[in-house]
Amino acid sequence: MKGQKRSANDIQAALTDDILHEILLRLPEKSVFSFILVSKRWLRVICSSSFRKDYHARWRINFHLLGFFVCNHLYLGRSKHGIRRPPSERALHLLSTCEEGDNLLVSGIPKQLGYFIDSSNGLLLFGRHPMTYSVWNPITKQLCRLPQPQQYYKSLCIAFFSVTEECFDDIIHYKVIRARCDCRRDEVNTVSIETFSSVTGTWKHYTLTCSSTFALRPWAVATVISGVIYWFATQGNLAIYDPRLGDRRIVLLKLPDGKISQDYDECVLGEAPDGLLQYGQSSTSGMEIWVLAREGDSFSSNLQSQNRWNLRYKLSFKAMWKQNPDCAKNSKEAQILSFLPQNSEYVFIRAGWNIFLFHLKSRRLTLIPYLGRDSSIQWDDSQVMPYFRPSWPHSCLCP
Repeated sequence: MKGQKRSANDIQAALTDDILHEILLRLPEKSVFSFILVSKRWLRVICSSSFRKDYHARWRINFHLLGFFVCNHLYLGRSKHGIRRPPSERALHLLSTCEEGDNLLVSGIPKQLGYFIDSSNGLLLFGRHPMTYSVWNPITKQLCRLPQPQQYYKSLCIAFFSVTEECFDDIIHYKVIRARCDCRRDEVNTVSIETFSSVTGTWKHYTLTCSSTFALRPWAVATVISGVIYWFATQGNLAIYDPRLGDRRIVLLKLPDGKISQDYDECVLGEAPDGLLQYGQSSTSGMEIWVLAREGDSFSSNLQSQNRWNLRYKLSFKAMWKQNPDCAKNSKEAQILSFLPQNSEYVFIRAGWNIFLFHLKSRRLTLIPYLGRDSSIQWDDSQVMPYFRPSWPHSCLCP
């Protein structure tokens, strides 16, 4: 009887969770998010993968765009006697697209932290290369000023990503990786990196090796997909590093056509809905979208022979403007900015002052309204990066 009673209680608890699940599905997202503070049980239900999936299917909410950060690389990697930012140009540009973005802009905190570098899962990485970095969580208002790195890299590239497998509490943990970029003409088969972990609070130095000679492209941020880091490298390669493997090596992968053509001004990476790596490049005439067809379960030393790029979309900007006559008045030179997170069917495109969301299948443009237009923005020397807040709260109580 005692065992039967325990089983009945378990069933009752499960039914109660199911009822709570159905009630919360009918509430707007802002209300649902506020209810995670009611109890651990409510937090567990709301943060569960099953509820998140059902809620996204019902409300069709997958991401929340707060705006676009404009990062000027002329100042981000400025040497002591290099180019200085004129007083007329702000250090931090956020092109806000909603009220949350407005609040982030007026909070004043980002302006105290230097230049925008990258974001991950809502966290923001600011700093001044090569030695000063800060991570800020706009949701919890937590600010972490990272200790100074031990290694001095005159020229570098960076990777910033959240680490869910190291979540022992409800705090989002993260890692920052600085990789040295050698400016020498002769390429080498090693690269020095330094990794900061929010769990340990310290930097650790490593040397990565590769079977071929290579060099990373400086002043760029990596694309991180499922914990794997992708950096653009010289000679039309991607440099791929998986820190979870522990073997401290880099694998090179040739980009489509074996090189980044001089005709292509912008190159971006992203993740397709099926988890495949996708690559986009744009020129003055149009853009191409490629997907990497993987034949193995993981990257290996003979990666180049086991994977191939498939061209998925090829677009003429002239045809794009013709098909979207309402946007034709903005038909200046266009360039690809970024993929939408985990959705290869949409990309952000910039044309002059205007930023559009482009659906690759229907080839329809949607103008993204934003605040923060500033004539001092040096578009040609800047990278425009969308900033999203987490699409759903996370808790270590959930699988």
